[in-house]
Amino acid sequence: MMPVKRGTDGEPIDVNEAAAQAWALAWQQMMEAGARTVKSNAFLSRTKDDEVAIAETPADLVYQIDKIQVLRYRPLTDKKADLPPVLICYGLFGRQTMIDLQEDRSLVRNMLEAGVDVYVVDWGNATRADQFLNFDDYVDHYLGSCVEHLVDANGGKPITLFGICEGGTFAAALAALRPKLFAGLALAITPIDFHGKPDEFRAGEGFLNSWIGNLDEADVDLIIDTHGMLPGAFTGAVFSSLTPINSMTKYNLGLAAMEGNEAAMLNFLRMEKWIADRPDHPGGAARQWLNQLYRENALVRGELVIGDEKVDLKKIACPVVNIYALQDHIIPVSCSKALSTFIAPDKYHEIGFPGGHVGVFVSRKAQGVVAGGLLEWMQDCLATDAAKPKHAAAKGKKQSKK
Repeated sequence: MMPVKRGTDGEPIDVNEAAAQAWALAWQQMMEAGARTVKSNAFLSRTKDDEVAIAETPADLVYQIDKIQVLRYRPLTDKKADLPPVLICYGLFGRQTMIDLQEDRSLVRNMLEAGVDVYVVDWGNATRADQFLNFDDYVDHYLGSCVEHLVDANGGKPITLFGICEGGTFAAALAALRPKLFAGLALAITPIDFHGKPDEFRAGEGFLNSWIGNLDEADVDLIIDTHGMLPGAFTGAVFSSLTPINSMTKYNLGLAAMEGNEAAMLNFLRMEKWIADRPDHPGGAARQWLNQLYRENALVRGELVIGDEKVDLKKIACPVVNIYALQDHIIPVSCSKALSTFIAPDKYHEIGFPGGHVGVFVSRKAQGVVAGGLLEWMQDCLATDAAKPKHAAAKGKKQSKK
């Protein structure tokens, strides 16, 4: 005789009825998920590529050296901020289009609408012909030449350099090597101490640091020597592997959950378009990035040499704002905040954004916290005395929004 199954209240359970209820619930959930998927698929089927265009703010070429271009964004207002021109420098692992993803999620537009004169570096598409280019070329020669051109165009007056991710590391190095060129330095999601403080890493942080740190120099050299470059597809796969569940489910569960919502799906598609456009990274610079910075932590140890000169971050003389993401799974907070130990306290400000690595620029919240904080810092620290707000002098030395 089979034992009687009882519930928590001690009453007997009809097993067949319970199984039928479970099956009905599962079937209902499957049907609801299917209906949501149909809505999303229908939207995808009728969406054209030009409807997911990104980086549409008009810009004009003002300077070029080899494949590297400097573009000047056209003003969006007659208002002119009494601030130095800003040159934005993204890294070589992705595209600068992330700063202008769409009209309502655009750091560029926020700055232009405040009357700031904004420029951006476009690194172009590196090929195997560029495989031997290294930090000397990208930091000292290319980025240095772009900055010098804008300083000359600004009547010899220094400008503000805004570096993002790898571009922020380049920017910090150049500001240390040529401090007189800069009125201000802004960094976002930028690694400075490539080892960071592992004891402070939150869950999900530091995987990239650990993975590269466990490679031998010969392992890195083999990757670069084999391809000549660090392939964009390779780095894309590495970044995807840092968030495996999200990477596996965003095209099914993620899309289904949007239920065909036009705004949500266009946001998603624009992000995917930016992610998919991942250029190959020049081999020489990639070798230095992985071996000298990630493995050996040469920047904070004062051992990174660019253009026959050691990079000493303490030589950065201009005001600095350091923007980091509090939930950054790629660049842990301690890797970015390490910059504070090299900058004079009265010159250093920081903004902690409550979000992730990419959310610093593309989330709706970032338009107020990051763009707004950046503009406030520029007005407080970089405007002429006559243009500074009256509250600027009363501000604290460090600013952290958490």
